Amino acid sequence: MLETLKTRFLKNINRHPDLEWEQVQARLLAHPDALVTLRRMEESGGEPDVIGAFQGDGKLVFCDCSGETPAGRRSLCYDDAALQKRKNNPPAGSALRQAEEMGAALMDETLYRRLQELGEFDRKTSSWIATPETIRRQGGALFCERRYGAVFTFHNGADSYYSVRGWRGVLYV
Repeated sequence: MLETLKTRFLKNINRHPDLEWEQVQARLLAHPDALVTLRRMEESGGEPDVIGAFQGDGKLVFCDCSGETPAGRRSLCYDDAALQKRKNNPPAGSALRQAEEMGAALMDETLYRRLQELGEFDRKTSSWIATPETIRRQGGALFCERRYGAVFTFHNGADSYYSVRGWRGVLYV
């Protein structure tokens, strides 16, 4: 996994111009559980890469950098409550459950937009994002996508699912 991450890191320096691979590797070796999560992200098509570090605590921000929402994480409703609500034709699972099982989290809107500054992602797909509880309590959930050269945030019923909607993960190490 380290070799895969190193190759991707060196190929995409524009995503993390202020970081050196040695810093990233040292952080990952100090947090071996993170490598397990990153492997799961990789295996489901996420192509995780580091996109920077938080000021202050220095945690590295890894997220899915696949061109489209990861193929192994599509056709899911937003969370388990929405999955239980869905009586007819329920999907195989929920985005939040998958993220939890993987050890990752869904991106929030700010991080999703930050990722879009580094490239063009989700031009044919869309990704569920972390949804404020005020929206979720009313049955909705948020997702984002890039169309027409712009990034859009939309809403849908949390129990909806589409073959082109999945989720992008984030991991702070």
